[in-house]
Amino acid sequence: MFQERFYYVFKIQYLGYRFHGWQKQPKLKTLHLMIDRTFKFVLEGKQFKTLAAGRTDAMVSANEAAFELFLYQEIENETEFLEWFNYNLPQDIRALSMQKVDENFNVIQHSKVKEYLYLFTHGQKCHPFCAPILTTILDPLNIELMKEGAKLFQGSHNFKIYCYKASDTGVFDRTIIHSEIVENTMFTANFFPEKTYAFKVKGQGFGRNQIRMMMGALIKLGKGEISLEFIKESLLPGSEHVVEYIAPPSGLILNSIEFHE
Repeated sequence: MFQERFYYVFKIQYLGYRFHGWQKQPKLKTLHLMIDRTFKFVLEGKQFKTLAAGRTDAMVSANEAAFELFLYQEIENETEFLEWFNYNLPQDIRALSMQKVDENFNVIQHSKVKEYLYLFTHGQKCHPFCAPILTTILDPLNIELMKEGAKLFQGSHNFKIYCYKASDTGVFDRTIIHSEIVENTMFTANFFPEKTYAFKVKGQGFGRNQIRMMMGALIKLGKGEISLEFIKESLLPGSEHVVEYIAPPSGLILNSIEFHE
């Protein structure tokens, strides 16, 4: 007998510092575990399933992420349900919205654009409270040169060397819609240093650790360890350049996710 299913897309925020990423793992505290544990309570044992639009790594945060909830019983009052869901979530996870969708929507396969931020500062030891969302590079960096380097990632390129443990069968020809380094005015606190920066990257798809490896190259550029020419050549098909440095995870934030028809 056919049983009708109902579909809801949730937008959420979270501080990833104490979590081992999104995906459930044995004996580890992950975001998916806490989301499902909360649903198990608020849905009072009703059957459900959750599916994320993408996975974030350990210690990576999100200003706006998304997942889909599958149910066999319709939610009568979405406003009240969202409030009750938030009431029972841990304090470092917050649900922003929920929207009912039809069976044709697939949170993974649906066309979407993601924007990531990588927050950083340099040349000084910062207040420990900065650690969850801001990476500190103690060496001085040439920020203006890094800004030039960030622009080189924009457009269509081969990003194979910027994907961790890339196979020979992966999809590495990707398009970056926007890539730049700007002064950070989006996330501030009175314990932040006077100047902080954000590496902003926007695109439809990214490989494993791609943003952190791009940031790693920019940090090496800012230290004078590689050149702009290195970055240009690294984006060519068949490049033999190697990016050895993966920037720390705690500076990375999934800033927004937009679904398109």
